[in-house]
Amino acid sequence: VQLQASGGGLAPPGGSLRLSCGASGFTLDYYAIGWFRQAPGKEREWVSCIESSDGNLYYADSVKGRFTISSDNAKNTVYLQMNSLKPEDTAVYYCAAEPRICSDYDGTYDYWGQGTQVTVSS
Repeated sequence: VQLQASGGGLAPPGGSLRLSCGASGFTLDYYAIGWFRQAPGKEREWVSCIESSDGNLYYADSVKGRFTISSDNAKNTVYLQMNSLKPEDTAVYYCAAEPRICSDYDGTYDYWGQGTQVTVSS
């Protein structure tokens, strides 16, 4: 089982980035995929989660209305579209998988990707 996060980079405030989380070794139908982020000196923070089997979506208040999570089950990939980026969105972003049900607690996730750096700066 593997998760591969990609798509990070440098964006100006107000800009956009799209992160991808490719899954191998399992199908999204049976797992919930969450996005977390960790800024330097801070604890890891839950950002968003999708339950592909039901189409349920969840967002942290800090990103609601700016970030959109989606999945392409044919490609076994989950996306995080990030718009209206702010400097405080700067962090390493991780995707993680847990069986079926979304959670904002990182301890419930079984599998983790390697992380991708997002930097929001002018």
